[in-house]
Amino acid sequence: MKGYGFASGIVAALSLLSTAAADVDPIVIKGSKFFYKTNGTEFFMRGVAYQQDIPGNGSSSAVVQFSDPLADADACKRDVSLLQQLGTNVIRVYAIDPKKDHSACMQLLQDAGIYVISDLSQPGESINRDSPTWDEGLYNRYTSVIDALQGYSNVMGFFAGNEVSNNVSNTNASPFVKAAVRDMKAYIKRKNYRPIGVGYATNDDADIRQGLADYFNCGKPEDSIDFWGYNIYSWCGNSSFELSGYDVRTKEFESYSVPVFFAEYGCNVPAPRKFTEVQALYGDQMTGVWSGGIVYMYFQEANQYGLVSVSGSTASKLPDFSALSEQIASVDPTGVNSNSYNPTNTVPRSCPAMNTAWAAATQLPPTPNQDLCACMVKSLSCVAKSSVEDAAFDPLFSVACATGGVCTGIQANGTTGVYGAYSMCSPQERLSWAFNQYYLANKKNSQSCDFAGNATIQTSSTPSGDCQNLLNQAGPAGTGSVTSAPTGTGSSGGSSSTKKSDAGLATVPQLGSGILTFGTYILGAALTGAAMVFL
Repeated sequence: MKGYGFASGIVAALSLLSTAAADVDPIVIKGSKFFYKTNGTEFFMRGVAYQQDIPGNGSSSAVVQFSDPLADADACKRDVSLLQQLGTNVIRVYAIDPKKDHSACMQLLQDAGIYVISDLSQPGESINRDSPTWDEGLYNRYTSVIDALQGYSNVMGFFAGNEVSNNVSNTNASPFVKAAVRDMKAYIKRKNYRPIGVGYATNDDADIRQGLADYFNCGKPEDSIDFWGYNIYSWCGNSSFELSGYDVRTKEFESYSVPVFFAEYGCNVPAPRKFTEVQALYGDQMTGVWSGGIVYMYFQEANQYGLVSVSGSTASKLPDFSALSEQIASVDPTGVNSNSYNPTNTVPRSCPAMNTAWAAATQLPPTPNQDLCACMVKSLSCVAKSSVEDAAFDPLFSVACATGGVCTGIQANGTTGVYGAYSMCSPQERLSWAFNQYYLANKKNSQSCDFAGNATIQTSSTPSGDCQNLLNQAGPAGTGSVTSAPTGTGSSGGSSSTKKSDAGLATVPQLGSGILTFGTYILGAALTGAAMVFL
């Protein structure tokens, strides 16, 4: 039967919205396809990326200001009608502020039959490909976005990462992203939210594209992505199904066990764009495998990918707008009904083998557990002061962890798959663990709990009850596995994921017995010569 193309999709959207307050029909996943939950019609994305001035995630550790597109009611009023003219049924947003009110925009989008896929990270709070961690701060950020958006029936999914591992040098970051997928899926289930998919958006790097697709789809279903987004810009100008490589990409995913779609597409050289790839993406050659795509992007910015130019309350259509609108209006993809669809591609991929182009372990980092981290800090005698500055974290970790094995409990290595039980704690908590280990190694000499005034001795509490159970699971060296699920999302130890989140030293110097001299040298150089005295 016919799926929801442009014309039939508008009719269906109008019928769904016969009453102003009615929710849209949620999108659900079955096998490798998306469907409208109520009538079972297959859903093909006709999407547009919708966010101004958003820098890329995955690398910068600095907190960057951004504008939340779902919290700007005036902008939504200006833009929703234009999105409708494009035949849009999905927008992708890259970062929201979970503390803001999104109800006005979400209602406008819902009334227009437009669904939302939201990235969970934000600039400065994302998994850093150069120094990856999956910790309390990021866990809290991601769950707060889910909490803020899950109640809207037109939210169809979340991205736990966007192009984090983007070449052969940083595939070791992928276990941290996959851990985020695992934990956000578990969080949605534990909170009894309606089923909402969690996926990943990848770049199109020839060396690792296959490894990435296999890695995020292999292993246990509860650890794997619910859908796969592909950021692809290989169809430029008047290309073709074969010249663009779309034929090969389609062949690669024909047996993939979850939905796949273009999370970004729209090469802009030459300009203006003609969007001839729309005919292929929504044609018979691709719709059996792909669930449509999301054009990059709505707003015209320095990169020249815009469909409209915005000035205050006015949005002016650019040539790309008309080209995309005409192309989308001319397609009507054929789909299947969920009642008659029996998935045959149900087998997940095999995990990629370690080699020179792939260095991601199948063992994933532990789930951030604020209860365990809080219990751990309370049990310590030497802890980091709350006043420790961002710039001091790396050198302080280097000093405290200079003796082999001291910091095993807080280290995380995505290549070996070895993660300390406390590697998911906040930077402040991890530093306290490192300080205490150093303090114990120096036989509790009071001067070894100073670190240029950044550490202090506290009266530790004897763990009992739940705390004792958690600490027993972690083990005395922090090398155990904690199976207890976290009970909440608020971090008692601080949830900052700015520069501090890059600290913790996945790999630290192993300098044997040279700890005291090394410590004095590092802190003298890095902390402006502040005096430290060790015995």
